[in-house]
Amino acid sequence: MLIVAVVVVTVAAGVSLGLLASGGDGGSAGSEQRRSAPGTSEAADSGPTAAPTPAPTRSYALSKAPRTIPAVTSHTAARGPGWRPAGNKRVVVSDAELADEGRLIAGELGLTYAGRKNDARAGDVRLALNDDEGADPESYTMTVRGGNVSISGPGEAGVFYGTRTLKQAVHDGGTAPEGVVRDEPAKPVRGFMLDIARKYFTAAWIEDRVRELGDLKFNQLGLHFSDDQGFRIESASHPEIVSQQHLTKAQVRKIVRLAASRHITVVPEIDSPGHLGAVIAAHPDLQLRNVNGAATRGAIDISKSESAEIVDDLLNEYAGLFPGNQWHLGGDEYQALVVSNPEASYPQLATAARKTFGSGATVADLTTGWLNDRADTVRAHDRTPRAWNDGFFRDTSVQPAKDIQVAYWTGKEIGARDPVAYLGTGRKVINYNDEFLYYVLGEPQTFVYPTGQRIYEQWTPRVLRGTTAVPAKYDPQILGGSFAVWCDLANSQTQAQVRAGIRMPLRATVQKLWDAGKPQLTWAEFKALADRLD
Repeated sequence: MLIVAVVVVTVAAGVSLGLLASGGDGGSAGSEQRRSAPGTSEAADSGPTAAPTPAPTRSYALSKAPRTIPAVTSHTAARGPGWRPAGNKRVVVSDAELADEGRLIAGELGLTYAGRKNDARAGDVRLALNDDEGADPESYTMTVRGGNVSISGPGEAGVFYGTRTLKQAVHDGGTAPEGVVRDEPAKPVRGFMLDIARKYFTAAWIEDRVRELGDLKFNQLGLHFSDDQGFRIESASHPEIVSQQHLTKAQVRKIVRLAASRHITVVPEIDSPGHLGAVIAAHPDLQLRNVNGAATRGAIDISKSESAEIVDDLLNEYAGLFPGNQWHLGGDEYQALVVSNPEASYPQLATAARKTFGSGATVADLTTGWLNDRADTVRAHDRTPRAWNDGFFRDTSVQPAKDIQVAYWTGKEIGARDPVAYLGTGRKVINYNDEFLYYVLGEPQTFVYPTGQRIYEQWTPRVLRGTTAVPAKYDPQILGGSFAVWCDLANSQTQAQVRAGIRMPLRATVQKLWDAGKPQLTWAEFKALADRLD
């Protein structure tokens, strides 16, 4: 009598392993599993010799997309074992330009970096540039097939983001699922801005944020390092303005190099003509004073040529320290323009305006001219300028240069304009909506610390002011957004508290910049995923 039994073994990944075993005299080999029929003995010579046991066969469930932050754009499911890191596996590159990305992911996953290789071995992770002309340079494809991983993209940034997806997918002993991920961001600007002028942050703390931002696929780090409370980076041209607690240029260069290795552009900001109190403290002769001789806090007198000279000195000096192609000029909250009659209150500014731009020119015209002049300075270094939206004034004869991008943060200033007023003229806009994206230390005025939930559930890049989205036709002009930490009451939180406080808002922000649509996960599920990945 021939007895056939089916044994099902469940493996760790939740996949059934079917083993077909046959009764008989023990003719099956090694790893094959058999079960004897009831009432029979393997020693009994009571029947014909059984046929050899067939080799084991696996049946894999259809794979699911990797759970990552931000979520991947698309995943084509497949059946297979997926890929898990192990010390005997290699990272290889097809292009020498990807050496940094290769070394980084190899070190993070405990793999061997083997450099540029043409051969293929089981378990390899291969990084490659492709010739997909016209594709988003931040896009990538990650294919997990047959126990190997390949990550390719038209640019180094995209390949790097593919390695971030792989890192998250295998976090804490997990498996990168079989199949193909095709991924790209919705928005080209995914930023985090840090106010290091009002509060000193250590270089090590900033470096840790850079690593965090890189893993989350952010691509800009803004540093607001000059304000009334401090000037926080070493200066050779004007050492007298530098605060006692500051970053050295060597420290900044290290931050910039680290950021570049994560495809993050560091965007510096020397705010002017307001928010210059630290500069004015060393140069009191440049302080703006009203008709009664009273000092105007934080404001430099832009009727004096020396004011432009010192700011341009700094812009030119720091252009060599920050090699990225972006520069933030500030331009907000110039206190000369918050009074009812700027021309009467600041006659020296009114006189300079008329001298420069004609008899009908105003203080707002002079201030716009200042912004354009500073844009000229950074443009000479091949930088694209941006300025806060309240640095663009209505009803002026002098218009801001067309290439100055609008950093839209508020609708609360005097003469506030809806975002459409900027978009309607064709300007490019970056979303810093203070209703959602501002983390202000001490929670002054009406600010509260964001948890990330409102960002995740209600905000999109088109929600530029308040809670209402601008029409969809303007979406291409909205380059992206930036979450911002402002240190108005600097001692309200420690560095560690800031880090903990911004953790979920950063993750919510990048999710909506990578994909502005409604997330598939609930907030509770998203938060649980973040906790698991950290």
